[in-house]
Amino acid sequence: MLDAQPSAPSVGGLLVAGLALAALGFARAPQGGTPPTNEQETQSFPPLTPASATADSNNRMVAVTGVDITGASILYLVDTVNYRLAVYQANGGSSNSQGLKLIGARRIDLDLQLDGLNDKSDYSYKDLRAMFIEQGLLPPTAEASPAIDGDAGGN
Repeated sequence: MLDAQPSAPSVGGLLVAGLALAALGFARAPQGGTPPTNEQETQSFPPLTPASATADSNNRMVAVTGVDITGASILYLVDTVNYRLAVYQANGGSSNSQGLKLIGARRIDLDLQLDGLNDKSDYSYKDLRAMFIEQGLLPPTAEASPAIDGDAGGN
């Protein structure tokens, strides 16, 4: 799709593509925990339309496509060299409603260096790192993340 020559995708690129697909899946899945009981009011959700997502990458870019809840096509582009993310929405239909819209974009280099953000895990990164060092799985001089050493917003 992006490169005519076959290339081995980078681990980081695959990770970003997997996360983007997971986020798309979570966005499309019905929300809620346990089913409501007779005393609780039930909510009706609109039926989900069949959706498909595709992903492709080369040595620089990861592209993930999908369909959002409105039925519009979504394209996530991740520049794995300059660490940028861009999200586009494409609408079809009549000539008045057709179009391509940039939904959002940002640099993600600092995002990828966070030890945690809104992390609801049982153990924070720092706790796991300390346990690994204690069990001899990491050397005691193992560095934390190079740029941002902290558990921003974590537990």
